Amino acid sequence: MEEKKFDVKSIIGFVLIFGILLYIMYQNQPSPEELEAQKIAEQEQVEAEKNQSKQNETLVTSSSDYSANTQVLDSTQKVALQNKVGSFAYALTLPTVGDKFTTVETDVFELKFNTKGGHLAEVKLKNFVDYDSVPVYMVRDNNSAFNITFGTSDNRTLNTQDFPFQPSVTKSGENTIVSMKLKVSETAFLEYRYELKPNDYMIDFSIKSQGLSGVFNTSQPIELDWKQKSIRHSKSISYENRYTRLTYMYDDGKVDKLSQASDDDETVDDVEWLSYRQHFFSSILVANDSPFKKVAVTSLDLVEDEEIDTLFTKLYTSKMPLAFNGGELNQNLGLYYGPTDNATLKDYDKGLEESIPFGWGIFGWINKILFIPLFGFLSQHLPSYGIAIIVMTILVKIVLSFVQYKQFLSQAKMKILKPELDAVREKYKDNKLKAQQETMAIQSRAGASPLSGCLPGLMQIPVFYALFMFFPTAFELRQKGFLWADDLSSYDSVLDLPFHIPLYGDHVALFPILAAIAIFFYMKMTTGQQMATQPTQEGMPDMAKMMKYMIYFSPILMLVFFNNYASGLSLYYFISNLISIGIMLVIKNYIIDEDKVLAKIEVSKTKPKKQNKFQKKMAEMMEQAEQQKQVQQKGKKK
Repeated sequence: MEEKKFDVKSIIGFVLIFGILLYIMYQNQPSPEELEAQKIAEQEQVEAEKNQSKQNETLVTSSSDYSANTQVLDSTQKVALQNKVGSFAYALTLPTVGDKFTTVETDVFELKFNTKGGHLAEVKLKNFVDYDSVPVYMVRDNNSAFNITFGTSDNRTLNTQDFPFQPSVTKSGENTIVSMKLKVSETAFLEYRYELKPNDYMIDFSIKSQGLSGVFNTSQPIELDWKQKSIRHSKSISYENRYTRLTYMYDDGKVDKLSQASDDDETVDDVEWLSYRQHFFSSILVANDSPFKKVAVTSLDLVEDEEIDTLFTKLYTSKMPLAFNGGELNQNLGLYYGPTDNATLKDYDKGLEESIPFGWGIFGWINKILFIPLFGFLSQHLPSYGIAIIVMTILVKIVLSFVQYKQFLSQAKMKILKPELDAVREKYKDNKLKAQQETMAIQSRAGASPLSGCLPGLMQIPVFYALFMFFPTAFELRQKGFLWADDLSSYDSVLDLPFHIPLYGDHVALFPILAAIAIFFYMKMTTGQQMATQPTQEGMPDMAKMMKYMIYFSPILMLVFFNNYASGLSLYYFISNLISIGIMLVIKNYIIDEDKVLAKIEVSKTKPKKQNKFQKKMAEMMEQAEQQKQVQQKGKKK
């Protein structure tokens, strides 16, 4: 070890520098006269600030600016406000004018209500954080606007967002009531009433008026306008944006949605609820009493590129008319701010869970009836969500193993018949139609058909697609880790790249690589055998060549496309293909005996074979085609 020594030159240098600093400070110290002048200047500055503060306290902004402190107005100013906004001038004389906030907390929320406009200025979900460990906010930094446009009896058109509301917070049992009132007088007002319940993401929200029947112009439409920009919460903004979508229920239970990939707009009748879905979190407006008669909805895509650090994914807007009842407003609504979780949304019994994209038709039913309950059960009884995915994959593959058996049995039969089929094609090489007829006859007598292998494969498609929709929307997987993946609902990056690769991204995810390798070997084993047994049909594409391309194309597609997808989905495909390889080896080496299959084929050939309607129709068509061909050949000879 090197011996440490004091550097004498360095010590001398530090002493000199310190001495120079002391000299400069001594030379620059103020004289007594300068100190006295500085003291006088400071006193003058304090007096000036006091005078300015007094002026600010008595300052009244003109009637065109609603954000000033206007409780001390003279008669002239009151008249000016009356001329500007009519009866609602009273609201501008109250102490709540301007952006002031009322904060309320529950078990799940931290809410801020802005007195200006009376609506929520901030919604924080206390039980969740985003990918960067920042609390999840549904509303923040003016990303949301809630406004009612209405006409008055003195021919004015006003907006609630321009006026101050008087706040009050009370308790009703365990519930917290937040009342925001836009006052015309102490007894006449428009009220937003929010009722917050413990451990509940649904806020009972009502819009009511009292004593305004003579103030509202009921012949003019009154319109509610709700806008919101969805805040980014996930690592991959393009992946999150893929599942961010405006959805609505209308016409007594029908569900539809705006485009997820581009700007879109629609006008819809009888809307029961509107969901501003942001992948794993949703803002939902529910019409509790009666549906909104006509709603104009728009969705604007704000994500240009994965490389751009965008704060918002989509801008949603909705405009809907409110109905007067005896000249007053009385609309009972619900406001949901919370997780896009099937179990949570289903508890409200309003069909809100239909806003989750489980897949259309049979695919959605498979998820709702089978995979959601099964995964919920497994995740509750197993030590991790990753193991729950593996166990569910094993169960699915066991159920579908009979399908693989049918496929391999069909391939085995075609392999045994190949020499005989090749001989037929060679014998009738100049008569392709006759060769096709004889080929079909041999396959029919032997009970072997290429379709017998395809049909079981088609049966797997609904299951695969249902799972493809299930994993990206499973809220339970959010921020649940497994092995090297810290979040099964997002990609499992093992290497961050210093550059961005188009379509691939700026990271390397490991589960898609493993899944791609497993798919390659599985397709190599299965497709290779299919190519060996599949004859090239006249006038048909070269299936052997297409299958050869698919062996390489499918893994590459998995590698690229799934690099930004949920790692839980890639884990499923990896395990699924490993199990498929294992099942295939077991069936091929221990279950299917080619000698027994051959014996069964020989027995089947001796039995009379009854053709079904499809086979009869095909045979008739081929006979007609053969006769037509013979007639054409005779005509040419003449």
